[in-house]
Amino acid sequence: MNLILWRHAEAEYGVPDLERGLTDKGRQQADAAAKWLRLYLNGRVEVWASQALRSRQTAEALGLPYTVKPKLNPINRVEELPALIAAHKRADYLILVGHQPWLGQLCGYLLNGSWLSGQYWSVRKSGIWWFGVKVDEVGRLCAKLKAAMTPQLLLPGD
Repeated sequence: MNLILWRHAEAEYGVPDLERGLTDKGRQQADAAAKWLRLYLNGRVEVWASQALRSRQTAEALGLPYTVKPKLNPINRVEELPALIAAHKRADYLILVGHQPWLGQLCGYLLNGSWLSGQYWSVRKSGIWWFGVKVDEVGRLCAKLKAAMTPQLLLPGD
């Protein structure tokens, strides 16, 4: 399976946190990332987004149906996500639209094969980390990084 981790695009400041929407720049970032992703999606695609408005608006840029998953909210237990991903077998591409720090923690887990306490990779707003993922015989995720895209590569001059 292809697992694509996509951080929400730039959002407005404010509270409540889950109601912060994308800025104009954020909409441009989300559109550019979605355009790039659509070039490579050629199979069954499932998109999951957190409950946060900024995450849902980023997912909407793809123009595909998406499912809201509270487990992807800004503050969650990232350790629960590998089992959720491993149990998912319905799509060729699973796209998770979410937040730091759990996106970076999940990247670290996928790249290292274990949790490094308090450490995570930096995932820029509207950044994409694309992994090829297999599930081993005991249900662990085995991943290889296929691509990492930043908004600067997708939007020249950003």
